[in-house]
Amino acid sequence: MPIDWWEVALGAVAGLVIVWVVLVVVLLVAARRHPIPRKAGELLRLVPDVARLLKRLVSDSSVPFGVRLWLVALLVYLLSPIDLIPDFIPVIGFADDAIMVAIAIRFATRRAGSAAIERHWPGTADGLRAVLALAGLGGR
Repeated sequence: MPIDWWEVALGAVAGLVIVWVVLVVVLLVAARRHPIPRKAGELLRLVPDVARLLKRLVSDSSVPFGVRLWLVALLVYLLSPIDLIPDFIPVIGFADDAIMVAIAIRFATRRAGSAAIERHWPGTADGLRAVLALAGLGGR
């Protein structure tokens, strides 16, 4: 029986759409658990410090390799022009990036310890508290 390539292609596209919908649902659930600041200015002020934090954590050999690998994957995702939810969609377009960062910081804190996050945080103490609160860690 010959392979019908159109059916294979349609099945692959349908599978990708289903995976995308599941990821969007996961992000929406995560958004409820980790509410992002309502004012864009609050979030934008943290972006340079968070970028430096991620870079410093990735280059620190005392941070577990698995954590560094996930943080590199996060950096690639953030720098990629392709997002799960396009940035031109109001609110949720940028929220997916913020949620991914919050999940990654929570993961890094649980695996590497809050001391590593505090040691590498380049910003103010208020900024650190805000980032930890964003990650659902209560701004320890």
